[in-house]
Amino acid sequence: MKFSNTYVSLGDKFFQRSLPQEVPSPKLLLWNNELANSLLISEKLQNDEELLPQYFSGNKLFDGAESIALAYSGHQFGHFNPQLGDGRAHLLGEVLNKHNTRCDIQLKGSGKTPFSRRGDGKCALAPALREYIMSEALFALGVPTSRCLAVVSTGETINRGLPKLGAVVTRVAASHIRVGTFQYFAARGDVDSLKSLLNHCIERHFPEVSSAQLSAEQRILAFLEQAIDKQITLIIQWLRVGFIHGVMNTDNTAICGETLDYGPCAMMGNYDEKAVFSSIDEYGRYAFGNQGQIAQWNMARLADCLLPLLLDCRAESSDDISSKKEQEQSALAKVETLIHQYKGKFDEAYYAMYTKKIGIEEVSAASKLLVDDLLSIMQSQGLDYTKTFHLLTQSLSNSDKAKILQTELASWYDTWLSALKKISINSHQNYLNNAQNLMADNNPIVIPRNHHVEVILARCEDAVTDNSSPQMIKDTINNIVGEFLSVLRSPYHGVNATKNYQDTPEDDDKYYQTFCGT
Repeated sequence: MKFSNTYVSLGDKFFQRSLPQEVPSPKLLLWNNELANSLLISEKLQNDEELLPQYFSGNKLFDGAESIALAYSGHQFGHFNPQLGDGRAHLLGEVLNKHNTRCDIQLKGSGKTPFSRRGDGKCALAPALREYIMSEALFALGVPTSRCLAVVSTGETINRGLPKLGAVVTRVAASHIRVGTFQYFAARGDVDSLKSLLNHCIERHFPEVSSAQLSAEQRILAFLEQAIDKQITLIIQWLRVGFIHGVMNTDNTAICGETLDYGPCAMMGNYDEKAVFSSIDEYGRYAFGNQGQIAQWNMARLADCLLPLLLDCRAESSDDISSKKEQEQSALAKVETLIHQYKGKFDEAYYAMYTKKIGIEEVSAASKLLVDDLLSIMQSQGLDYTKTFHLLTQSLSNSDKAKILQTELASWYDTWLSALKKISINSHQNYLNNAQNLMADNNPIVIPRNHHVEVILARCEDAVTDNSSPQMIKDTINNIVGEFLSVLRSPYHGVNATKNYQDTPEDDDKYYQTFCGT
């Protein structure tokens, strides 16, 4: 692997140099072959059973890697913490993938850093496996996400109330720069570092802004607009598949618009806008239906950080003779305009997504009403989200499925069918076939249901507590996780084992809770 680290070039204010803690007995449990190939990892290294666990536990560093812990702040459940940072992660550096795109390689659960505070810097096996499984599932579903390259057991026992086997997960992301990274420097009044961070983000993530002939002020505003658009795209995709992040703090909001951190995440079963499974979200701040407005709130916090840069642009302009107060009001008005545009953009993307889920390409007042009415019925009747949309898709060519939905959805179903037939007549084509194909592309037939994830994790934990050989443990883990992953990696087209993971939980996830990995 050929490492570089453009982030290190930003300077020591942006990170703390920190080495992963050595672990006694690293064993490779999971390896992502497809991702490894896309990262151009040599076949020789991929086949080296001794070196892989050494590298991906942090016991050994790659040539060119510079292990650092990133500095950032963050709003956690609405409360600002000026000093967070990577407390159990080490960024090794960046590599170019087969598309010549720069990717971060980060170890998570690799020990204490200067930002650990009272934490042990470690990760238990189950949270490491959860991140691997969930990130692969979301990637296959078409959701922007970080991914996992490897899971390595460390041979350590760590305390999480009960003794747990330690593990290190290798995370691959477009970058680990967060809204909280901007907040870190804004809170300190460090305009120079904010400017460096902005330029770095634009060069890395927004080349269209970088290449445009823009003034300094236009460049800042274009960056904010692009960052907002990426968040809207991300949240809409979460909603499309029923994903609940669980902890949308600004320190978990990646500027690149990828899903970052799979701690207390969950999938929605029965449709409920207020669905919350995170044990630490006791007031439902990050409930399923709140995720869109929380993303807007997070983008407003990013906008706050950019105000000093806009004012700095005005100060450098010899033509601007307005007072400081007028400059502040002008800068605030410009970022507020972009933040206020969020809702219109979000609503447009929201209805475009949901109309596709019901087989309609063009958004109209009628299609919006169909969407609203369907979601209202699903909410009141507690209908399963994934199952209902899959049944809708099937019902266009399966009369038995149609009868089920005519009972569950009553007059809505007939109104919807009439709408599709009307489109078919007006377009002079068999639109029902087109509608079914459109729905099949947007409605998964299987998701990583919470009860199946928990069973898989429990089986894996049991496997590594046996007095089995390392090879037997690895084989067992791969057998347990392998079938599940083969299903999750084909969420729109069934494989032989798909039927084993489509059932809904007996208790409808009524008492299900997820917990932060720390």
